[in-house]
Amino acid sequence: MKELFHAVFNYRLFILSSIKNDLRVRFIQSKLGTLWIVIHPLMQVLIFALILSEVLSAKLPGTDNKYAYALYLMAGTLCWTLFSETVSKCLTLFIDNGNLMKKMAFPRICLPLIAAGTMLVNNVLLLAAVFTVFAVLGHFPGPQALWLPVLLVVTMMLAMGIGLLLGTMNVFMRDIGQIVPVILQALFWLTPIVYRLDILPKSLQHWFKYNPLYPLVSSYQNILVFDTQPMWGGLTMLAGASVLILFSALVVFRRASPEMVDAL
Repeated sequence: MKELFHAVFNYRLFILSSIKNDLRVRFIQSKLGTLWIVIHPLMQVLIFALILSEVLSAKLPGTDNKYAYALYLMAGTLCWTLFSETVSKCLTLFIDNGNLMKKMAFPRICLPLIAAGTMLVNNVLLLAAVFTVFAVLGHFPGPQALWLPVLLVVTMMLAMGIGLLLGTMNVFMRDIGQIVPVILQALFWLTPIVYRLDILPKSLQHWFKYNPLYPLVSSYQNILVFDTQPMWGGLTMLAGASVLILFSALVVFRRASPEMVDAL
């Protein structure tokens, strides 16, 4: 494991320049440039908000704010976008970079770190857009929003652990690449992003709380929408599990790395 950390340190400039190039190439021929990073998730949120707020006249319990659901959706989407896009990126990371891995000699651990850096930049830009929309709607997150970096770290650890593990396995078992998008789609609707958990029958609420993303998404919503504390109990357990998953993924990746090029 120590070799991985030495490799990351020695290739830190390569990682940073690759993140910059990845972002630049992605939008080099686009007039709107980096705005496309935030347009897609925000459009999804605005469509949901329009349907819920205007068409269905839905309101969050305990508030008369017409746009409360829009705020609630944006907070949950901020978490979900970082998690799902990171997992999806890592899922095909080694397959997409197969030719690069065959032609260049560099530590393979650089690839997931480049992906993580790119996803973090994307999410920071989305966060800035979300805060701008919050301000336009007259909502300003309170002091609890200072816990946002903690939630960001937990989200990234969980997503990178799962993504790196699945991405490594996908090199040898390509069916994983077909199954994971279906699971992510189901997980989106099993997570309280577009609905409140308390609107479900009480007999079902207990089961939804076993969703590992529940304390994470709810913590985003708590601090950004309701100005309350994150769900520290569930969040602490999830952070511990994320560290274990990430460590396990690194062990699996390290052992499988020498055979990846042959499999690709």
